[in-house]
Amino acid sequence: MIRRRSTPWIHKWSRPIIAAIAGCGALVTGYLTIEKLTGGSAACVAQAGTKGCNDVLSSAWGTVFGQPLALFGFLAYISMVILALAPLVLKSEDNNQRKQIENLTWLLLLVGAIAMSVFSGYLMYVLAFQIKALCPYCLASALFSLSLLVLTILGRTWEDIGQILFIALIVGMVTLLGTLGVYAGVNQSGTISGSTGGQERITFTPSPTETPNPEFGWEITTTSGESEIALAKHLVKIGAKEYVAYWCPHCHEQKLIFGKEAYQIINDNIKVECAGDSPKGKPELCQAAKIQAFPTWIINGQTYSGVQNLTELAKITGYTGPTNFKYFK
Repeated sequence: MIRRRSTPWIHKWSRPIIAAIAGCGALVTGYLTIEKLTGGSAACVAQAGTKGCNDVLSSAWGTVFGQPLALFGFLAYISMVILALAPLVLKSEDNNQRKQIENLTWLLLLVGAIAMSVFSGYLMYVLAFQIKALCPYCLASALFSLSLLVLTILGRTWEDIGQILFIALIVGMVTLLGTLGVYAGVNQSGTISGSTGGQERITFTPSPTETPNPEFGWEITTTSGESEIALAKHLVKIGAKEYVAYWCPHCHEQKLIFGKEAYQIINDNIKVECAGDSPKGKPELCQAAKIQAFPTWIINGQTYSGVQNLTELAKITGYTGPTNFKYFK
């Protein structure tokens, strides 16, 4: 009697597991997309002196073709879900047709997983060496992509290992070249050339020997234009509040984006200092407002954590004045 060879469990469950992991990736990227499009802030508290998720979302690498990068990640994960479940849903009575669908979807899953893994690898490099931020969502997405690749390779019996290596080489090279092409306008300092209307990118890393003054933090070295001053006055008019700590580098980045003259208006009218050791500190107001990160804006009853680009502040406050802002993050 000939005993049939049993099917490895990973081959039986690979497609549902791939769909589940891709579904988790879709939830993460979908959430980030909504937050970006609605002007909100991702639930990610950055420690003092450490850049977080919102810094990544608002960075030059966080937008592709005018749309949030997370949106493209969401579409990629949804595609992986569809490819993984398609043969399980489209049950054909024709064995040849069913086998063709399985082979085609496995091939597309492999291509998608390789492309996503290569792109995630590039983003991890950017995260570590360019933006220098800690983003749990980004790390989770990279882990999801790598898991999809491993499951795609181990989830079935590939008749030709050379085929996998060839596809990996071609898809990997195309993805990497395409990625470098998309981000060709972003140089190592993070400045976008051409598409930002001459805006200057603001980054701030405090020197270990330069201690912030408890009264005002670090000196503001940028100057304001007409647009920055007009927006600052608008924020005062609508009763916005900015909660800061003098020792917070992100708070200083927000100051630099406004410039010295415009931020003086904010400082005199709507800024709330949360550090208890500052002469201007009002920690009780910050506790009452349930502030958990710096800077935090409260505008029309809504909370916005992290450094906000002036275009975002203009959009969420209904500002209609001049918008030729000089700086961005």
